[in-house]
Amino acid sequence: MAGLNRLAMAIVAVGLGLLAGCEQTLAPDRAPAPTPRPPSAERSQASYEAEAYYTRVQRALLTNGLLRTDGGGPDVRFNARTLSRNFLRIAFYQEYAERSGRLVAREKRSELHRWEGPIRYRIVFGPSVEDDKVRRDRREITRYSARLARLTGLGFSPVESQARANMHIFVLNEDERRRLAPTLRAIVPGISEATIDTAINMERDTYCLALAMTPGARATYTQAIILIRAEHPDLLRLSCIHEEMAQAMGLPNDSPNARPSIFNDDGEFGLLTTHDELLLKILYDRRLRAGITEAEARPIVETIAAELMGGPV
Repeated sequence: MAGLNRLAMAIVAVGLGLLAGCEQTLAPDRAPAPTPRPPSAERSQASYEAEAYYTRVQRALLTNGLLRTDGGGPDVRFNARTLSRNFLRIAFYQEYAERSGRLVAREKRSELHRWEGPIRYRIVFGPSVEDDKVRRDRREITRYSARLARLTGLGFSPVESQARANMHIFVLNEDERRRLAPTLRAIVPGISEATIDTAINMERDTYCLALAMTPGARATYTQAIILIRAEHPDLLRLSCIHEEMAQAMGLPNDSPNARPSIFNDDGEFGLLTTHDELLLKILYDRRLRAGITEAEARPIVETIAAELMGGPV
């Protein structure tokens, strides 16, 4: 991709608005304005307004029966055929592409991307993030990374050094994120300005963001950056942790047919489901490899899905 020198942007996985048409439910323009707070060095009024807005978002999602945390049940059965179909759509297509210097929503076919070595993750909290949120998020990320390790067979370990990390998880408020450009350039030399702009100027309906990079034309990830809004209430923030870390593993796309799944923009499920666990198992099965095409992978994926589900596709 232009502007990345020897690095290529492998995915731009964006957690977008989870409830289609939810503006009527949220009615943000008619809702009471947040109570003004004294200005501080860490947070602007825009950050407090964002916090109030996303609190209303989570309330509306829950009121509509969304952000489920049950992982799926008898009401959302799936079989080997739907599992393999969903995997191919989610793993071999990307949601976003760079065009005319901007990242735009445009689904495109891609080869399989994944990590081949251990993941060393670093969690960075903005100075404005309250201590109880820091403790909660560290605990959740530690627990979730252990789950991802079991599903993928990869090693996950926390590190403190930016230079040692290859997955960088930022929990920042509006003001802190807008100051992140120098850090992004240090992590990924040659990163495109379009990517930086997308990251630091996240639209309001972009809840969280994952970027994963590969060197040159290879399909093996070497760096990932995850951005999570500190203004989110607890469940919405946890939902972002689950979705963006999973997408950064090599499942960059969403599908309206994927259910029960967090890889679906309808927002029905907020946390990784049993279906999604199987997607990750397929992705890291040794019979597949980074760089394999959809056509090459299809019969292999169908075989793996049948094995996982205990029946033919």
